Amino acid sequence: MAQADEQEIIDLEQKFWRTMVDRDTEASVAMLPEKSIVAGAQGAALLTRDDYRSMAKQGDSLWRLKSFRFDDVRVIFPREDVAVIAYTVTEEMEVEGKPLTLNAADATTWVRQDGEWLAALHTESVLGDPFGRDRKAA
Repeated sequence: MAQADEQEIIDLEQKFWRTMVDRDTEASVAMLPEKSIVAGAQGAALLTRDDYRSMAKQGDSLWRLKSFRFDDVRVIFPREDVAVIAYTVTEEMEVEGKPLTLNAADATTWVRQDGEWLAALHTESVLGDPFGRDRKAA
């Protein structure tokens, strides 16, 4: 089995983000293994495909991703069937009806199963002071 190239992984990552812009939950689910992990500002979660569907449905009324842009993209292949992509992303969103620009550092681990790349782990870290000093006190 030939190893993928960096551009294939970048294209997959962008395709997954486009499924969120398009609100095409089933296209997103098709890019996930039966169980995956997501980690970010709300913590870490183990998700089944059905969990992802539920999460997407709940999010529909709260937020909408309008567009995104990747910068500083890095891709490595620790093994022939594993790819890791990391990048900074600028997200143009609507949250509770108001526009919001979010800058974050993201990473996804893609695992090839039966010849198909699936997103097994995704992380997102909002950019800012590493000690949180730039966040407003609650």
